[in-house]
Amino acid sequence: MQESLNLRKVLSVLSKSSPYAVSTDRAETVSASLDDVKKYLYIQTDIEQDFLKELSSLSSNKQKIIFLCGSSGDGKSEILTKYCHKFSNRADFHLDATHSFKPNDSAIETLDKVFQDFSEGNKPLVVGINIGMLGNYAEEGNHDKIKQSIKGFLDGDISQDDYVYLNFEKYPKFELQQSGHSSKFAKQLLQRICAVENNIIRQYFDKELASSKIDRRLCANYELLCVNEVQDVIVDLLFKARLIKDQFLTARSLLDFIFHLLAGPGYLADNLFVDCDNELVSKIAEFDPANTRSRVVDKFILSHSLKLPDERFDQFLTDLTAKGVRKGQKSESYLRLFYILRNAEFSNNYHSEFKADFHEQLIDKYSSIWHLHTAYEGFPEQRSAIKAFYKDIAITAIHKYNNRNAPNLNKGEFFICERNGYQLAAHIDLKADLNFIIGYMEEQVSQFRMYFKIADETIFIDANINLLHLMQRIVDGYRPNKHDKNTVVILDEIVDSIAEVANSANTLYILRNDQRIKISNDGEDFEVSGL
Repeated sequence: MQESLNLRKVLSVLSKSSPYAVSTDRAETVSASLDDVKKYLYIQTDIEQDFLKELSSLSSNKQKIIFLCGSSGDGKSEILTKYCHKFSNRADFHLDATHSFKPNDSAIETLDKVFQDFSEGNKPLVVGINIGMLGNYAEEGNHDKIKQSIKGFLDGDISQDDYVYLNFEKYPKFELQQSGHSSKFAKQLLQRICAVENNIIRQYFDKELASSKIDRRLCANYELLCVNEVQDVIVDLLFKARLIKDQFLTARSLLDFIFHLLAGPGYLADNLFVDCDNELVSKIAEFDPANTRSRVVDKFILSHSLKLPDERFDQFLTDLTAKGVRKGQKSESYLRLFYILRNAEFSNNYHSEFKADFHEQLIDKYSSIWHLHTAYEGFPEQRSAIKAFYKDIAITAIHKYNNRNAPNLNKGEFFICERNGYQLAAHIDLKADLNFIIGYMEEQVSQFRMYFKIADETIFIDANINLLHLMQRIVDGYRPNKHDKNTVVILDEIVDSIAEVANSANTLYILRNDQRIKISNDGEDFEVSGL
């Protein structure tokens, strides 16, 4: 019997509520046509290629365990079910370490049995497991040798002869290059969904367009997603959510996100920014361009609400209508549309008038500073740039934050404490430690390490985009409050380190109102001035 599928049903394969969201070792077929869609959407990742190499190198008579580990929704089950039958003669497979064989057994007890069978046999073993479960087994499991291996892996020992750990976290979804940021996986998936040729989804899209019961909004969303520049904006927002909101991107969350963009309650731009129960949208909603305030944006909102005549906008709307987007949207919806189209050519390019208002320098600045730290080789131009960053931003922000209750202190002087109305301060030589930055490597794009030299001591802090943003705001005169507490904690770490060094400084200052007393110690005598 021929299956009756339309574009919405085909796209439902992407949804987290779909039976295709989690792969299991099942023989039955939900739908032959939907199976074909899922196979078409499948993209081989770098971790899968490494996993296949490990499987291919296994010897069926040598004991070895391969752990494919990560977090929920990252694609472990997809990879394991793809190869478990093909390599069943070489290895035994335990597809999901969170499951048990018997209703009364825990996952730990099930793993104990799996490892017991492994130790009594002579075949390699492949286990799909979450990082959290690895930690649980290391504490609660019964097989000491395997527990020690897991503890070693969690402590950073990845070179173990009889144990292989392939960790999804070591295969980041985003990359930072000098030319900008990218997400190979997200971009490849979007391109596959929107490909012009040999694309089973586009075939259903064409069929939908020709239907008497056309879903116009769904088709409009699909056409908009097929614009390459729109795809880049979406990837940019996902990267922004990763940096600022610490939102991880998994295969399952990305697929469900794309389904929501296409089949959600509104047009694509609204689906992207209107808060809902979608994991990624709930973070991206905080970057809603409709909240942008500028002269150009405010003028548009006012003109739209008053229905003032605008011939260029009317022409833009006419061309939008031809693409399936009906007229009469709210000004917020149009601003979101201008935002995602800002780098694309469309109609009379009315939307380009708002491009400058939507440009954000924070990510560009972060990328520049991240590269300065992770690719620093001591070249003169690098040296000048990184010293300027530390002097003008990092150290200035630390000085202002540390001295927020002692604004009269001079450059290089740092507040220590206050007792009975008297403030104690010290002169500290705080600068970047370039010797430690040379050769520094960082795998994660969401952080980098800043090295400071305080007197003769070197300290570091793990910085992220939120800290960089806060430092810039402090330099501009902002005083942190309770809403910044998660980032201020990082600043407090270096302030505490400064206080430790300051307490043993040779020169201290005691201040009260306009009085300033300097106490110096040269190792033999004390010198007091300012009385």
